[in-house]
Amino acid sequence: MRFEILGPTRVVGEDGKPVPLGGPRMRGLLTLLALDVGRVVRSDVLVDGLYGEQPPEGVANALQAQVSRLRRALGRDRVEFHPAGYRLAADAADVDAHRFERLAAEGGHALRAGDARLAATLLREALAMWRGTALADAPFAAAAAAGLEERRLAATEDRVQADLELGRHRELVAELRQLTAAHPLRERLRVQLMRALYGSGRQAEALSAYEEARRALDEELGLAPGPELAAAHLAVLRGDPALGTAAPDVPAREPEGGRPRRRTGVRAQLTSFVGRDEELEQVAAHLRRARLVTLIGAGGSGKTRLALEAAGRYAGDVCFVQLGPVAGSGGDAGGGGDVPGAVLAGLGIRESLLAGPERLALDPAARLVTALAERDLLLVLDNCEHVVASAAELADLLLAACPRLRVLVTSREALGITGERLLPVAPLRMPPADAPNPLDYPAVRLFADRAAAVRPGFAVDEDTAAQVVAVCRALDGLPLAIELAAARLRTLTVAEVAARLDDRFRLLAKGSRTALPRHQTLRAVVAWSWDLLDEDEQRLARRLTVFADGATPGAAERVCGLPEEVLFALADKSLVEVAGGRYRMLETIRAFCAERLAEAGESEALREAHAAYYLDLAMTADPHLRRAEQLEWLALLDEEDDDLDAALRWAAETGRTELGMRLLAHAACYWWMRGHRVTRAALARRLLAGSPVNTPAGLEEEYAICVLVAAWGGEPSPELRNRLADLQRRHPVGHMLARLEFLSMLLPMFTGPPGDIEAVRALQAQVAGTLPAWPDALSQAGVAFVLQGMGRFEEARAGFEQALVSFGKLGERWGTTLALTGLGTLAFDQGRFAEAYELAGRSFAVAEELGSVPDMAESLCSRGDARARLDDLAGAEADYLLAADLSRRVGHGETMALAHAGLGEVAMRRGDAGTARRRLEQALAECPDGWYSAVDIRHRIVADLRALAGGPKDGRGDGPSDGPSDGPDDGPSDGPDDGPAGAADAAAGGTVSGR
Repeated sequence: MRFEILGPTRVVGEDGKPVPLGGPRMRGLLTLLALDVGRVVRSDVLVDGLYGEQPPEGVANALQAQVSRLRRALGRDRVEFHPAGYRLAADAADVDAHRFERLAAEGGHALRAGDARLAATLLREALAMWRGTALADAPFAAAAAAGLEERRLAATEDRVQADLELGRHRELVAELRQLTAAHPLRERLRVQLMRALYGSGRQAEALSAYEEARRALDEELGLAPGPELAAAHLAVLRGDPALGTAAPDVPAREPEGGRPRRRTGVRAQLTSFVGRDEELEQVAAHLRRARLVTLIGAGGSGKTRLALEAAGRYAGDVCFVQLGPVAGSGGDAGGGGDVPGAVLAGLGIRESLLAGPERLALDPAARLVTALAERDLLLVLDNCEHVVASAAELADLLLAACPRLRVLVTSREALGITGERLLPVAPLRMPPADAPNPLDYPAVRLFADRAAAVRPGFAVDEDTAAQVVAVCRALDGLPLAIELAAARLRTLTVAEVAARLDDRFRLLAKGSRTALPRHQTLRAVVAWSWDLLDEDEQRLARRLTVFADGATPGAAERVCGLPEEVLFALADKSLVEVAGGRYRMLETIRAFCAERLAEAGESEALREAHAAYYLDLAMTADPHLRRAEQLEWLALLDEEDDDLDAALRWAAETGRTELGMRLLAHAACYWWMRGHRVTRAALARRLLAGSPVNTPAGLEEEYAICVLVAAWGGEPSPELRNRLADLQRRHPVGHMLARLEFLSMLLPMFTGPPGDIEAVRALQAQVAGTLPAWPDALSQAGVAFVLQGMGRFEEARAGFEQALVSFGKLGERWGTTLALTGLGTLAFDQGRFAEAYELAGRSFAVAEELGSVPDMAESLCSRGDARARLDDLAGAEADYLLAADLSRRVGHGETMALAHAGLGEVAMRRGDAGTARRRLEQALAECPDGWYSAVDIRHRIVADLRALAGGPKDGRGDGPSDGPSDGPDDGPSDGPDDGPAGAADAAAGGTVSGR
C-alpha cells in the first residue's frame, strides 16, 4: 500500500487501484500520520493539524471518530493506538514524501560527486512524484508544507545544475525564466539563468539578467548580490568560456578566523560573566547536535546573558534579535506581535522601495525565507515568552526552509515544536549556610563581583560571608536579583540588605536605566511573568503559596481547586520548578504570588483547605507506618513534612484546636520514627497554649498524645506538669484506650511499668486474639522487658523472641529493633557479649533501613558497650563517636549522653582519667531530667564518676561494674522515655487492656 501526499492525498492498494477515502478531515488525518510514518503522532498535534487554533467542542471524540473511519478504509492494523496518540504502521518507502526526500538527497550527493548524469536521473525521478501542492489536504500544517516545497525547489535547482553540467543550456532558458519570475530572490536560480544564457551565446541577456537580479535584491531585501552571483557576473564580463560548461568560480571561504564573522545585534558586555561556564559548554554542544535550542527558566535567571555569551563564541555568523520590545497580542499571551518584522530589522533588511498598489511587498516571513535560504547563520530570538506562538511559527517555517540555519531561543516557556532541544537555565548554585568557602559557589562570586563594582574594596570575608550567603539564598540564586541586591551596597551594608529582604520588592527596586523595564526591578521581573498567565493560571499560582514546600499534582488540585493541567502549564511557563514529582516555587515568585493571594481575599479559605488535606493525609498514612509498607509511607511523609508542620502551626496560631490535635495525634508516630521529637514538642506546646487544661470532649486520646508529645521537649513547664499530672490521674497504670494505636506505646512510657506483672500477664492471655496486631506485638515486648528487670531471664527471652516473630509477620521495622534491643540487652546483662554485639548490629541495620536516627544511635551505643567488653576499644570508640554525631544531628539528648558516657568508659579502660572525667561530666549535663531511661543513664554515669574518684562501683556499662543497673529510683517520670527499651519497658502496663 502506497501513500501519496505530494498533492491531493490518496492511497494506492497492493493491486494498484486507489483506496476510497472519506472527506477532507479523514484525508487530512492520513496526511499528518503519513508525514511522520512509523512514529507516534501525539493527539494534540493531530488536533492542531486538523482544526487549527480553534478546535470545536468535543474535539477528542471527533478525532477518535476520524481514526475509526480511517481504520475501516485502510484496515485496523494500519492505524495503531498508543497512549500518546496514533501511528501509521508503514515503511517510509511507502510514502511519496519520504521517497522524494531520499532520492533528492541521493541526487544531490551524486551531483557533488561529479556524476551529473546519475544526479539528473535521480532528481527527475524524485520531482516526478509531485502532483500538486504538498500536504494539500492538511491546510493547518503550513510549516511542514513549506519545508517540503523548499526541498522541492532545492531539488529543482540541483536538477537544473546537473542538466547544465550535461550541456543542456538552450533547453533550460525558458524553464529558468519561469523559475526566476516565480522566485525572484533565489540567487542560485539567477546564476543558473545567466549560465544558461551565456552558454547559449546570449551574453548581453546574461548581463541583463544580472542587473535584474541586483535590483530585485536591493529593492526587496536591501542586500547586495552574493559571492556566487557576483562571480558569474565577472565571468560574463570577462567572456570566460568556462562559464558555459562549469559553475563560476566563487572566491573560496577563508579559513576559520580569516573571514570576519558577522555579529548583528550582539552587544559587547560591560560586566564579567560569572558562574555559567558549564551551561555555556552545554549550549555549544546542543547547537552542534540540534538546529533549535531553547533556554528556558524563570525571569531573572540569566537566560539572555547566557545566550549573548554563547552567540559571542559561535564560530559562524550571528544575528541577535531582542523580542522584548515587540508588542504581544492582548488576547493571547503567546500570539500577536510582528516577530518576522523584528527579525527583518535585526538582519538589517529594509522594507521594499517598490511596494505599492501594483507591486505588493513580499510577506515578511517569505522575505526571511528567501534571505536566509542559503545562509549559514545562528539566529538568536531573545525573550520570546510574550510572543511564543508567533516565534514558534516563524522558527518552524525558517528551520524547514533554510537548512543551514540554527536558532537559539530564550523564553520562560518552550516553543513546543518538533526538533526543539530544551536547556533549562537554573538559578546559580548557592552554598549551604555553613559552607567553609562560600566563594566556591557562583551565586556568591556574582554578588562579590557586582558589589565590588559599586563599593570598591568590598570582599567576602569572615565579617561578611554569612550575610552574603543569606542574601544569595533568600534570593534563590537568581542572577538579576543578586545583582540588584549588590547594587544596594552603594548605600547599605550587607547586613542591612540581608535584614531588609523580607520586603524584597521594595528593596530591590533600582536596576539599570537602560535595561528593559521588566528587568529594572525585582517586582517587574515577576510581574511580567504573572501578566502572561491566564486567569486560571494566576488563580493557581497565588493559591499554591499556601504550600510550604511545593505540592504534588494531586495535592495542588485538591487544595487549590483547579485541575492538574493548570499546574503543568505553570511549569511550562517557568513559574514553578519540578523535581521528583513535586512542584515548587522560587521564594521570590512565591512572595509575589502570596501578595496576590492576600489581595484576592482567599488566604483563610486556602489555609483551611491546606490543613484539611494534611489532616486527611496523616490519618491515611498513620496505620501504614506500623505495617510492612511503612518505608513507602515514611518516604511519602518525608516529602510532606514541612507542610504537615505548616498546617499544624497555622492551626495553633489561629485557635483551630480540634483540627490541630487531630493532625498532631496522627503525625506523632511518624515524627517518633523519624526522630523529629524535640522540634515537634515545641509545636505541641504551642497548640496546648490555646487549649484548656481539661480534656476537650471527644478528643481524649488526641489530647493525651498532644500532652505527651509536648513532654518530648525536655524540662516541662509548670503548666505542662499540671497537664501531665492530670493525664496520669485519668490514665493509671493498666488502663488505656486503644482507638489510636500509637497511644498504646506512648502513654505507658509516661505512666510507668505495671506493679503486678502476673495480673498483666493474665489480662494479656484474656484478650489474646482480640487486640490489633501491632499493640499485641508491643505488649509482648513490654512484658518481656519487665520480666527481664525482675531477673526472670528465660521468660524474658521467650517474650522477646515471640515479639520479634510478631513484628516480623507485620513487616514492622521499628518494633523489630525494639525486640532486638531487648534480646541484646538480655545477652549483655548475662555476659554473652559476642551475642549482644551481633544483635546490636542487626538492630542498627534495621533502624538504618527505617531511617530512625535516634534508634540507630541507641543501637550503636549498645554495640559499643559490647565491643568494649570484648576489649575492642577502638571499635567501641568508633561506634560511640558515630552515635554522638547522629544524636547531634537530631538534637537527641538521651543517646548523646549515652554515647559520651561510653566514650568516658573507653577512656577509663585506657587509663586516661582526665578524658574520662570530661566525657562523663559532658554526658551528665546532656542527660534529660525525669525520664525513665534517663534516670538509668544518670545512674550509670554517676557510678562511673564515683569509680574515678575511688568510691563504690555500680552501674551497667564499660566501667568497672559488672552488674545490671538498679533501675529507676525516683518514682513516676514527668516525661516519656525516648528509646526503644524504655518505650517497651512501660508498654506492658497499658497495651493489653485496651479493649
